[in-house]
Amino acid sequence: MFKAYAASSSESGFEVIEFDPGPLGADEVEVAVEYCGLCHSDLSMKRNEWNMTEYPFVGGHEVAGRIEQLGSDVQGLEVGQRVGIGWTSASCLRCDQCQSGYQNRCPTAEGTIVGRHGGFADRVRAQAAWTIPIPEGVDSVDCGPLFCGGLTVFNPFVENSILPTARVAVIGIGGLGHMALQFANAWGCDVTVFSTSPDKEEEARQMGAHQFLSTRDPQALESVVGKFDMVLDTVDASLDWDAYLATLRPGGKLHMVGAAEKVEATVFPMIMGQKSIGASPTGSITRAKEMLEFCARHQIKPMVENFAMSDINTAFQRLIDGKARYRIVLKADW
Repeated sequence: MFKAYAASSSESGFEVIEFDPGPLGADEVEVAVEYCGLCHSDLSMKRNEWNMTEYPFVGGHEVAGRIEQLGSDVQGLEVGQRVGIGWTSASCLRCDQCQSGYQNRCPTAEGTIVGRHGGFADRVRAQAAWTIPIPEGVDSVDCGPLFCGGLTVFNPFVENSILPTARVAVIGIGGLGHMALQFANAWGCDVTVFSTSPDKEEEARQMGAHQFLSTRDPQALESVVGKFDMVLDTVDASLDWDAYLATLRPGGKLHMVGAAEKVEATVFPMIMGQKSIGASPTGSITRAKEMLEFCARHQIKPMVENFAMSDINTAFQRLIDGKARYRIVLKADW
């Protein structure tokens, strides 16, 4: 039997349950959870904001732990090995998307906390292909958020072919944005951050920003018209999209990883400047491995606040109150 913290409804707190996970699949890995990040997506799922939550709900999709058991067909992994599991726990590995290296875009991909129980537990299972080895130089206590938030903001740099000579702007210094700043700086880019929080300027510069612009200043966007090769939006708020598109150089990209409800933009300036708006989900299996290696090489890690997993309800309230700075990680204490 597995032990887990589960919510019985969208409004309830988390309580301990036990459940039988059934037989381990031939291509599955069972992982003893050591740390699990708490992501805003866990809160959205708990509240059933995306209309796909099943109760009792066991969240947790930023897992770092050690392999406890291997399915009969699993090769290349070992019991006791440090591994992580992110948003995706399985994909078909046969469709065109999987075969072309975009397993995260598989139409039948399985979410770690969608229709199944995630990492707010003593153990969790995932397909072996999506059980990602953690390299030396990346600490388990820090790396859970890398498997979701980190991968989400790393992927756009590769997908958009961003060069080290590029000028990149990041919108927001939060759970996603503070990692995006570190990636952009280590990539070699000139890095600007847009923020509504002037009190975060010193931290933003420590994390890699070369310029800080407060969007409370109406002149901020006008001062950087035509400057950026990519503007990476990490917030879920509706913004003045035309103003941000105007900050792009010809051929520039406004890339969305924050789940804003909708985007409305004037098309003609985009045509004339060959500018584009794009978006992406987390990242593929290979991209996750590349991201971890990049983090190890450049000592990139999220800024985390640590809670015992038994304090999960307190941790969730801190997330709800918007006080997390910048990711919360739960340590297993069964």
